Amino acid sequence: MPASDRRAVFIGADAYAEAGGNVIRDLFTEDDGGFFEDAGLLDTLAVERLREIAGEILAEGWKWAEASIDYPHGHGMRRYYPQPVGLSDEDEARLSEAAAAHDALIEGYDSYEDMPEDVAVKAQALSNEIDAISAKRSAYDPAIIERGGVFVSLGSNGEVKIERGYVRAEDEPQPEVATEDEGDDIAEDGEAVEDDEDADEEEEVDEADAGKPISDSLVRDLTAHRTLGLRLALGAQPDMAMVALTHALVLDLFYHGFGKSCLAITAKSEDIASHAEGIADSGAGEALAARHDQWGAQLPDDTADLWPFLAALDGDSRTELLAHCVSLTVNAVKVPWERSTARIEAADGLAKAVDLDMTATWTATARSYFGRVTKAHIGQAVSEAVSVEAAERILPMKKADMADAAEQLVAGTGWLPVLLRAPEGEPEAVEAEDFAADAQPSEAEAPDTEAQDGADAVAQPTGIEADAIAPEPEDEGQPHYAVAAE
Repeated sequence: MPASDRRAVFIGADAYAEAGGNVIRDLFTEDDGGFFEDAGLLDTLAVERLREIAGEILAEGWKWAEASIDYPHGHGMRRYYPQPVGLSDEDEARLSEAAAAHDALIEGYDSYEDMPEDVAVKAQALSNEIDAISAKRSAYDPAIIERGGVFVSLGSNGEVKIERGYVRAEDEPQPEVATEDEGDDIAEDGEAVEDDEDADEEEEVDEADAGKPISDSLVRDLTAHRTLGLRLALGAQPDMAMVALTHALVLDLFYHGFGKSCLAITAKSEDIASHAEGIADSGAGEALAARHDQWGAQLPDDTADLWPFLAALDGDSRTELLAHCVSLTVNAVKVPWERSTARIEAADGLAKAVDLDMTATWTATARSYFGRVTKAHIGQAVSEAVSVEAAERILPMKKADMADAAEQLVAGTGWLPVLLRAPEGEPEAVEAEDFAADAQPSEAEAPDTEAQDGADAVAQPTGIEADAIAPEPEDEGQPHYAVAAE
């Protein structure tokens, strides 16, 4: 496991070595801190430390705290967020005092590194105090803490992620079920009170008629007319239609089944974490989660208060919230069992409309691409990103070494596989078959591994389209499916 892995960053080389782990280093090349040989030990150390942190968080009063390296996406729980709380007069005064003292210390310096050590220590202490007091501006409802929990996991850069406020379905407050009135008065001793036989018959008939509900058919008739009236009125008020649409989407994507819209619109968000390992913990995944949490923290806890909240938002904010909700419903995942291409073609159109640039969120590495394709495809990528000569130089290498070399060569070029490129403006293809023959293993290489690489390379289809349709036999982590028609 490379030293840049989030688990290695979290634990550190010293703690890993102290636990008996070995760090492999290359004395002659840049290895970015080396490689942690025992991945299992590193996982164990990371989980143990995360559990210690979870135990400390339980002291806050939460009902449960779960620790894991990966955040458990797809848990289906509703999340509650802290509510604004006013600071005490004492805290307000101390906050102003600490802020003024901190500003005076850092005046004239660009960073803590430029300060004398003693001054930097004082400034950092004041900064921590300011953060601690500012954190008091929001707090969780004690009732949420009592029945809620916390997830503790690792972020993409090795930092600890603490996600508070999740409530399991069984711990959600259940609505009271009203008992049906069967029409009989119940006495204090539990016996039904018989009707007074001497009561006026006409009065009894009038009361019965007044309490009798209208027929189901008439209810449907009247509410159908009401639905028609709502459709006509809402279609004439675009701004209110935006509120109604946003309301329906927010209920599905933030409240997870609590509350119901009268619009026959359902928002479904595909769990893409099940299609690509670690994608939710990537930089882009964390950015999307942060945007979701920013909105979630602003939304009211009670669904009954959601409509007034949305109606009171300014137009720009409401449009941004709607855009976020719509974005969560995008599904451009290509799965092997789906034969229709209509959805993927629609995704291409959307990518073109939003001017999608995947170089901002994805980089070709040995782990993300080169280690999962044939040697012919590696050569094809390097020839497109760098040059044909560069690709030919690395072809004699073994598969793993070739993937590492390709990662270094392609770094910074912005090269993308066909599936991630913009629908238009694709560079001219370099035939994968041009490298297939050269990808054959030499006699010195192990026949049971590299010979297979060469065979795989020959079997690939020609042209740049090979990247999009060829199977990936090296990727053991992905399932393969047999299609009956094939």
